[in-house]
Amino acid sequence: MARNHLYFMKLAMQQALKAKGRTSPNPLVGALVIKNGRVAGRGYHEKAGMPHAEIIALGEAGSKTKGATLYVTLEPCTHFGRTPPCVEAIIKSGVKEVIVGMIDPNPLNNGEGIEILKRNGIKVQVGFLEKELKKMNEAFIKYITKKTPFVTVKVAQSLDGRIATRTGDSKWITSDKSRIYSHRIRQYYDAIMVGSNTVLRDNPKLDAWFSKRHPIKIVVDSQLSTPYGANIFSKDSRVIIVTLPAKPGQETENRKILSEKAKILEVKEKAGQINLRDMMKKLAQLEITNIIVEGGGTLIGSLFDDGLVDKVLFFISPKIIGGKNAISSVMGDGISRVDKAIKLKDFKITRRGEDCLAEGYV
Repeated sequence: MARNHLYFMKLAMQQALKAKGRTSPNPLVGALVIKNGRVAGRGYHEKAGMPHAEIIALGEAGSKTKGATLYVTLEPCTHFGRTPPCVEAIIKSGVKEVIVGMIDPNPLNNGEGIEILKRNGIKVQVGFLEKELKKMNEAFIKYITKKTPFVTVKVAQSLDGRIATRTGDSKWITSDKSRIYSHRIRQYYDAIMVGSNTVLRDNPKLDAWFSKRHPIKIVVDSQLSTPYGANIFSKDSRVIIVTLPAKPGQETENRKILSEKAKILEVKEKAGQINLRDMMKKLAQLEITNIIVEGGGTLIGSLFDDGLVDKVLFFISPKIIGGKNAISSVMGDGISRVDKAIKLKDFKITRRGEDCLAEGYV
């Protein structure tokens, strides 16, 4: 029977993944109603504010829910959010058993949904494909438990770790295949973040070629030097400029103009620069659950220095740029001893055309 549980949970997970990149700040969730060994209803949570996966699956199954088994990738909720709690609908449906992939990490639930179902005479089993499901919802888990976004650093660099030459030229270090893949994964993030130097030097659009939904564009800009004609404003997407509070009497014309094109997010100061921890906390309050950081070296290095990076994607081209004044992919203060270096977990390398993609978790 456990083998069947794994089989149906995998199908439920496939349902959940249909909404990848669209459910934030909610998790990815899939559900199946199984009656006499057959799928009677299926569903997935499409986006925040829409019905949860269990409700859709139960609705599709109709009267077949009586005596059926419900498979759901994440513990059913017990609290009112944008939608009513799912446990009530499950109890009313008449299902006899609920198979749960993983417990909800949300402190508002976190096991309570399972207990309520059990108290109402429904058999519950928990823990199927748990490792895979936790990875699927890694951003949601960090966001809901730590109140800060999941941060992925993405770098396109030469073999010797450069993201631009000594003159600042950076187009193009990696191959077309790497750039296409980079654009493809952008659609799975709530936001793309860059430093102000990247905007001034490269003037990127930061759009997503393969998605109708463009991620929020975030510029970390302590001096509020972002040009109001920058390419980041060229698409129909939200822009957030993170900066320091204006000092009394220093409300510049540029700040007023930029505030008409972007949200100006003021954060605390740290040694004259952006307090990155405060920045992440305030971005989470805006319901941004995951961010992909795409440059530059100073911002990326500072994020590593502050322990704010969760995952890395390094696209490495078989090119050597050289030069002591060339721009490195990771700058900041760095470490003082090699034995203090960050060692990645779950590290793997794959080929992307002529490039290599090195990825892992911090």
